[in-house]
Amino acid sequence: MSDTHKHFSDIVHGFIGVPREVLLPLVLTPDVQRLRRIRQLGVGYLVFPCAEHSRFTHALGTLALMQDVLQSFREHGTPITDREHKAALAAALLHDIGHGPFSHTLEFRLIRGVSHEAIGLALVRRLADRLGEPLDLTIRMMQGTYERTFFHDLIDGQLDLDRLDYLRRDSHFTGVVEGRIGTDRIVRTMRVHPLEGGPGSRVVVMAKGIYAVENVLLARRLMYWQAYLHKTVVAGDRVLLAAVQRARAQLTGGNAWAAEGISPALRHFLETPPGPKCWNQPEVLDAFIRLDDDDVLFSLKRWMQSPDPILADLSRRFIERDLFRCVYLEKMPGREERKLWQAQVAESLVHQGLADPSSAERDAAFYFSVGNANHAAYERHGGSIHILHSGDDLRELSASADTRAIQAMTRFARKPYVCLPKEAGIACLE
Repeated sequence: MSDTHKHFSDIVHGFIGVPREVLLPLVLTPDVQRLRRIRQLGVGYLVFPCAEHSRFTHALGTLALMQDVLQSFREHGTPITDREHKAALAAALLHDIGHGPFSHTLEFRLIRGVSHEAIGLALVRRLADRLGEPLDLTIRMMQGTYERTFFHDLIDGQLDLDRLDYLRRDSHFTGVVEGRIGTDRIVRTMRVHPLEGGPGSRVVVMAKGIYAVENVLLARRLMYWQAYLHKTVVAGDRVLLAAVQRARAQLTGGNAWAAEGISPALRHFLETPPGPKCWNQPEVLDAFIRLDDDDVLFSLKRWMQSPDPILADLSRRFIERDLFRCVYLEKMPGREERKLWQAQVAESLVHQGLADPSSAERDAAFYFSVGNANHAAYERHGGSIHILHSGDDLRELSASADTRAIQAMTRFARKPYVCLPKEAGIACLE
């Protein structure tokens, strides 16, 4: 193994070589090391016992795929400078550093109205100020403002390397075999079009890779419904969100006990949640990179002893995996049906001694939710997939494959659901 690289052993890609120049110093920053303490699948480990893998391993896996695809591009005639190579590897490594605790579950809750992509870009800018070249180019690639636009396709597109790694990695750790994909086939059939990779260039797939592309889309659909939007994962999300929202209500309402013993990193974001005007201030970003899954779990364990019975119960439910019942419905329930169900939840809380009759209706809002789980495997508005046939014949995927199958992948699937405690005993949801 070369002295120019530090090698990490990965269950998915084997040994991943991280260049000691530029890339290894990035890996060792607190911003990236923090990803070791954030689960890739949020609360998914409550359903799939082996899904304990972190955002850190996913970041390394995405970097490994970027190394492979850039090498393939060079071998097939697309010029890539050393600076571009390092900047693209950095983009792959850093693409998820804006994720907060439990990944998507608490997104928009701790920093209101701000996505993990925006937070991540702000953190990359800070790293660029500290570490310099080539992170200024990394930022342009991530934003899509670099003139060689094919780099952005690799970072944020329908077949981006983030997606290829998480499908392969998550299917492995969840055991959902339907999500397995052949990343090697995809990477080896990717090309830059036009080949020189100038302004307006894009990543395309050669015709011989079309079935591997279709497999990625199908695997993505199946992973969403069997893993990411599994009904018990949704239930776990709702319990965790309810506990955090109740704690915030207690803290802002002046309940001193809710603040006692809580993780200082989490308290900062619950008491005075930053919004769109101040989220990227240095002190907010400093606090953010100190925040991870452990802060939330520690706080939940403290809240289990809270004198507020609702906060104590919600925290206990998450820690002990006593989750809500989540049921997917054929159609969204009407207003009267929802009011009836929530009233039954309120009655159940009173019966269990968790709420007074005077507050039960308000408290029931922490235990009852109705929503839609949404997914489309192929989102054309996010950039189409193009297939390169013989000569220079470039066609959008649906014009190259079984159109009916691809059309099915583009449709936005919505599944209404209801989440509430099993103790509510609503017969029609049993």
